[in-house]
Amino acid sequence: MNRQEEEESSTTDKNCTTKQEQEQVSDMSAIPVAMDKVAAAALRSVLQRVSQAAEKAGRGSQQIRVVAVSKTKPVSLIKQVYDVGHRCFGENYAQEFIEKAPQLPEDIEWHFIGNLQSNKVKPLLASVPNLDMVESVDDEKIANHLDRAVGNLGRKPLKVLVQVNTSGEEYNMILTSVCLFRLEVEWHLGSDAAFCSTFEWLSGSDAASHATASELCIYYYLGVSFKTACSRLPPPESGSAKKLLPAEQSPCRSSHAKSGVEPSGCVELAKHVIQSCTNLQFCGLMTIGMLDYTSTPENFKVALANCRNEVCKALGIPEEQCELSMGMSNDFEQAIEMGSSNVRIGSTIFGPREYPKKK
Repeated sequence: MNRQEEEESSTTDKNCTTKQEQEQVSDMSAIPVAMDKVAAAALRSVLQRVSQAAEKAGRGSQQIRVVAVSKTKPVSLIKQVYDVGHRCFGENYAQEFIEKAPQLPEDIEWHFIGNLQSNKVKPLLASVPNLDMVESVDDEKIANHLDRAVGNLGRKPLKVLVQVNTSGEEYNMILTSVCLFRLEVEWHLGSDAAFCSTFEWLSGSDAASHATASELCIYYYLGVSFKTACSRLPPPESGSAKKLLPAEQSPCRSSHAKSGVEPSGCVELAKHVIQSCTNLQFCGLMTIGMLDYTSTPENFKVALANCRNEVCKALGIPEEQCELSMGMSNDFEQAIEMGSSNVRIGSTIFGPREYPKKK
């Protein structure tokens, strides 16, 4: 091969390489588009709806924080939403949180929004240095545990919200009974999907869709017909239900779903955090609320407004300094209209929850 042929061959190879590299670059740039087609598009839709709801309420969208609730979702899916610019995420289950957070970028602003057991406090704080807020402080005991752990680890003060039960004892009792009845039926049928979605709501998540609400009504009326839905005692089969979910996710740990301090106690708990927990920073109130409160929005709004008014008056702070975390996938627009500054949205962004299969 003469020099001219070598140069032509080299040029041809170079052109081929360049073309291959260009194709690879093109493919790489296409990956994020394909990957975020669902989750990122859903996030954009949510942000648009938040903006519209804020405008309707005469508020700025910058006043609303969107917490993308990623529980039961893989790290890869969280990264997709992160890669399109979102930074605020929330988790419900301590052990899952401890395992996932170290695999994700350190600039994520993590919120813990589930029931926190005392023995999980130290591992959680040690494993997630970028935990920005715990939204579910519902008694002095857990506040004290958080305060000591933050101090012992030398962390900066941890932001917390006091979780308030605004749904009422009677309503909680009915839903618990419904859950137990559904548990009995679903166990016999060998299906745990509907049961899990019911528990989702009872534990304060946003996975209870409108379809699930309809199913809940159907099962409830069936239960009334068979005179089993109003029983306060779990059915015999419920003892086996712990096989469906890890212990900390099981609704059978108590006959009543724990959902925060009663409104009458929110002032005292907020005072305790401020006066006795120097390593915690009180930032406001969190509530879960009813599955479908459209029939009584004024009562719901008044209960929340009263709580915030009482807390702000007792602490001598303006309402602007008392955040309100309220609203999930099926009701966040209503929550924004009612004054929420923090909405927790999961399934609308990430899709339906994925739970361990029954073994």
